Amino acid sequence: MGETVESEDTDRRDLVTRRQAGRAETVRANRNWWDGAADWYQAEHGEFLGDDRFLWSPEGLYEDEAHLLGPVAGRRVLEVGCGAAQCSRWLAKQGADVVGFDLSWRQLEHARRIDDAAGGPALRLVQADATVMPFADGSFDIACSAFGAVPFVADSAAVMREVARVLRPGGRWVFAVPHPFRWCLPDDGGEGGLRVRDSYFDRRPYVEQDEQGVATYVEHHRTLGDRVRELTGAGLVLLDLVEPEYPPNMDERWGGGWSKLRGRLVPGTAIFAAEKR
Repeated sequence: MGETVESEDTDRRDLVTRRQAGRAETVRANRNWWDGAADWYQAEHGEFLGDDRFLWSPEGLYEDEAHLLGPVAGRRVLEVGCGAAQCSRWLAKQGADVVGFDLSWRQLEHARRIDDAAGGPALRLVQADATVMPFADGSFDIACSAFGAVPFVADSAAVMREVARVLRPGGRWVFAVPHPFRWCLPDDGGEGGLRVRDSYFDRRPYVEQDEQGVATYVEHHRTLGDRVRELTGAGLVLLDLVEPEYPPNMDERWGGGWSKLRGRLVPGTAIFAAEKR
């Protein structure tokens, strides 16, 4: 699962900007960033994610409670941006025939580490770009993504078209992303994160870059309306939009802009459920 990231070094705030970033720059930056951050990410969030649980969002919404995918036993399922494949592993235990892919090789190595430790059969994993999926037309019944890939590509409409291509008629596509409204607010779970700072309609991506202006991390913003148009433009029908509420009794496990304070006022996650016509 991905997350909005800001530099922790206050001396480097000038290297964080909002500017255009195309496909090649985005792919290069995010593959390198996730390869470098995978060890930290899995150490920081691995316990919350679980080795074989399907967590949709930092609000603690799990698929075994939400049932957004429908029945998965006997279905062929594709996880888009699988990271260490915790969701894929849960799906396999429910009887699904699963394939997971991710842009980051190091994230996939963590998936292998978990498989090896468990001693069971290894998952089928592929390193790939979500805008050019290496799978045949109509080869999956379900596609899913929990904060994977969609915010980290320059052309997320291409991801929707690719998902529609690899789904069979009647196939379901469910994906979770940071809620678009988050882009208006500083990435701060305290009082400072309750002040609208940026325009919701500013679609320039969030970019971290080095001293030479080379992007090291890129996250792209789309509005709710943009997401709906991407889905319908790909021939998909929107079934539901889920905005999980932050449980008042849950510890703050994720950090950044996800907190009890902010979570009781504004949504942090948007989960889109769609179906191929």
